[in-house]
Amino acid sequence: MTRRTLVVLALGAFVTTLDNTIVAAGAPSVARDLGLAVEALPWIALGYMLPFAGLLPAAGALVDRWGRRPALTGALLLFGFGAAAGGLAGTAWLLVAARVLQGIAAAFLVPGLLSLLRTNLDARGRTLGAAVWTACLAAALALGPALGGVLSEYWGWPWIFYVNLPFVAAMLALLPGTVAPGRDAGTRTPPPAAMVLVTASLVLVTTALAEPRWRLPLLAAGIAAGVAFLVRERRAAGRLVPAALTGNPVFLGSLGLQLLWGLGISGVFFFTPLLHQDFLGLGPAGAGLPLVLVAVAVVAATPLVPAATARHGPLRTVAAGLAVVGAGLLALAAVNHVPALWPRVPGMVLIGAGSAFTVPMTSHALDVVAQRHSGTASGWLTAARELSSALGVALIGAVLTAVRAARLDAGVPAGAALAGGYTAGLLAAAGLTFAGALLAARIPGTRPAETSSPRDKRAVP
Repeated sequence: MTRRTLVVLALGAFVTTLDNTIVAAGAPSVARDLGLAVEALPWIALGYMLPFAGLLPAAGALVDRWGRRPALTGALLLFGFGAAAGGLAGTAWLLVAARVLQGIAAAFLVPGLLSLLRTNLDARGRTLGAAVWTACLAAALALGPALGGVLSEYWGWPWIFYVNLPFVAAMLALLPGTVAPGRDAGTRTPPPAAMVLVTASLVLVTTALAEPRWRLPLLAAGIAAGVAFLVRERRAAGRLVPAALTGNPVFLGSLGLQLLWGLGISGVFFFTPLLHQDFLGLGPAGAGLPLVLVAVAVVAATPLVPAATARHGPLRTVAAGLAVVGAGLLALAAVNHVPALWPRVPGMVLIGAGSAFTVPMTSHALDVVAQRHSGTASGWLTAARELSSALGVALIGAVLTAVRAARLDAGVPAGAALAGGYTAGLLAAAGLTFAGALLAARIPGTRPAETSSPRDKRAVP
């Protein structure tokens, strides 16, 4: 059971992340074949991202209600159908519609799969499972653009969608022997009004970041929906987020850690290829390759995480990991004025290795919530990560743009001005990451909510 669970987790983490990154390299080919304008290209990615991020909290609660096996089976079938439809699409809007289907499916897949950490694995296995999940995320982030380019060039862009189908088939075959039928006792139907409000809020806020022309009204509507959701949750008897979660300091602290880590790292990584092209003079293909070092460092450090967690506890391990990430960001900032790639390698390695040690913030948060709430908790943790990625691009982008504009006004050459803005973004990201390290050190330790497996006899430290 443990080995099959780890394989299913690895496949799910890889394919749901790959589907987000593989499209970037194939987008120009799609534009040529379907006659898309440049302005429409982002919607190939947004069609997946918006329903994915927006539906996660509601989807997690529905996974708890419906049961993991039927929810995961339905999500995999929908994900595969969307992939096949995307490859066969002959118009732009059919392609975007197929991507929306995949995003909806991924919103149910991710919390359903992450809840298996709580239901199928003991305390040590949860740490290993979360490490496997993170390593596969990193591998998909690194390999996605390169794989998309190869498939588009030699087999045609439809194969960037068809490549999902073997993963779906393998997971469907493994599911019956991995996920128990039925649902946990004590689950309830989540309130529809709360699901609509939180989904509308997340979708509108995320769309506002991607659509400058309508940013203010979309942002205002998203904030209003979010406030209405919070007011309803405070007053209603039937809540979308159980009081057992909102009153759990470890769970709330983990949400904060996800936000702080994503705000810093996501924005920096988004602008790194641009810096490598405009300041270091690398080509489009070579500009993203140095980020593979980060993924390699994550994978290399991942086997060390369980031992560190067992010895020092999950919260200290996460605090140390975030501190190492912050040190890597400072190391990059210290050499960013040098127009060469090699001085940046130590900083990238530190960022990757430190990120591997942040894994226990997910596994420990799931370990201290009741098993019947594991889907809801997984949905919110993943939503925090996805939302922080979008917000991080906006925040670090605002810092970079402001400093770059000031330097251009002062007569600094364009490449050096961009490097100055990037350095300011690195310092902002380091500050957010060190704040996360301090938060991790202050989260109170707690024992698991309930034993999730007959083999789990030890409390998490």
